Amino acid sequence: MQSIDLLVIVVYLLCSAWLGLRLSGRQRDTKDYFIGSRQLPWWAVCLSVVATETSALTVISVPGVAYLGDVTFLQVAVGYLVGRVVVAFVLLPRYYRGEMTTAYAYLGTRFGRGMQGTASVAFLFTRLLADGVRLFAAAIPMKIVLDSYGLELSYFAIIALLGAVTVLYTLIGGIRAVVWVDVLQMGLYTVGGVAALVVITGSLDVNFLAVAADAGKTRFLDFTSNPVSAPYATITAVLGGALLSTASHGADQIIVQRLLGCRSLRDAQKAVIGSAVVVFCQFALFLTVGLALYSYFEGAPVDRLGLANSDELFPTFVVEGLPAGLSGLLLAGIMASAMSTLSSSLSALSSSTMADLYERFSRRTLTGPQGLRLGRLFTLGWGLVFVGAAAMFTGTDNPVVELGLSVASLTYGGLLGAFFLGLWVRRAHQTDAVISFGVAVATMVWLFLFEPELVGFTWYTAIGTSIVLVLGYLLSLRHRGEAPGARSGGVSAPAPEEERP
Repeated sequence: MQSIDLLVIVVYLLCSAWLGLRLSGRQRDTKDYFIGSRQLPWWAVCLSVVATETSALTVISVPGVAYLGDVTFLQVAVGYLVGRVVVAFVLLPRYYRGEMTTAYAYLGTRFGRGMQGTASVAFLFTRLLADGVRLFAAAIPMKIVLDSYGLELSYFAIIALLGAVTVLYTLIGGIRAVVWVDVLQMGLYTVGGVAALVVITGSLDVNFLAVAADAGKTRFLDFTSNPVSAPYATITAVLGGALLSTASHGADQIIVQRLLGCRSLRDAQKAVIGSAVVVFCQFALFLTVGLALYSYFEGAPVDRLGLANSDELFPTFVVEGLPAGLSGLLLAGIMASAMSTLSSSLSALSSSTMADLYERFSRRTLTGPQGLRLGRLFTLGWGLVFVGAAAMFTGTDNPVVELGLSVASLTYGGLLGAFFLGLWVRRAHQTDAVISFGVAVATMVWLFLFEPELVGFTWYTAIGTSIVLVLGYLLSLRHRGEAPGARSGGVSAPAPEEERP
């Protein structure tokens, strides 16, 4: 690692922030700030979705997954495609009816403001934890770089620095700045991944794919493992990936916000389905990097290499094995990817706080400069909270990509189940939805904290969705004979639009 690498990192971070502000345009109201006035090109939204969901976790952690195991993780991406087709043709058409700016506005229309607020609060809390993991992941390579120069900053200091730069351009530029910086950083770390693979293979005297095959690391399908406890057993990975993707891209504001920024429903459908194809290719690239690293490090255990965990494998190679300048550029891309995820979360959290909580419960709709100022205030507040949340994850024995997906899955099943309950169970009222959602989330938190080995994290979304649908249906039986849309708990719970007389 040489001084030119540090220079490249500093210049890139400054340029990415400047570009985001430059392309964001002038923000006049909350529609500009939160959904770009629905004028974002679908291809940019597609790449932005990919950059947000993969971010630093893919670059940092996925190579380690292949190094320690095999490429069965790729089965999850197959499920992603199935899930996004469901999102495109089942959920997106409902979001594009009316002027919805968040995913949870539909729940407010279907059940009432209580369910909308409940879903929004669950999203805020889970997103805070899940993307805290992502921000921590980006601090790993940066700490390795700084330590190599004798600048031993703590993880907290690094996280605070990344957070400050990100809050700046998100606060001013809104969703347009977020999307265009996403496009830039995704292109950068993808090119960096390809370059790293070329450098690794060029330094080897063996065929790394043959070595990986001999070690059983090229297995793609897994029909032998226990589908209950093994997260990458084929049926578990594909089904779990499908449900996880349906929930994350259909019920998570961080993704839905971008899709609502497209010019039309058709553009949004192209963006969400296209993102699945790109994600598959990205996962394949970084899993292949992991296989190459297995030959590069001669299959040595992580602790024998002097590393704390597998998440440090690829960053260590980037710092020590890539040519000067290239390593700095790839590290800048890793950090920028985390910044893009943080900026996406900040924009989504502030929009959900404003539309689902403030406006819904204050019954005031702020427009123009006043609404824009409040939206920016929410962005700043969440930025400060994010730094604290990321600092909580200062060490983990599992790859951070698995930890991030596990945390996100705690509420994904409940949220997806609530959407399907509203669509499929006409008698369900707000009280039914809130109770079943609460039970689902509580169950998933118990599994995550106290029985992590009982089921693989890829089952979390399926379990949560099933609990909401089954319990919600049973509770709705109390309302037999009542017309859909009867009052529940003092709040109107109308039927979905397509079911109204």
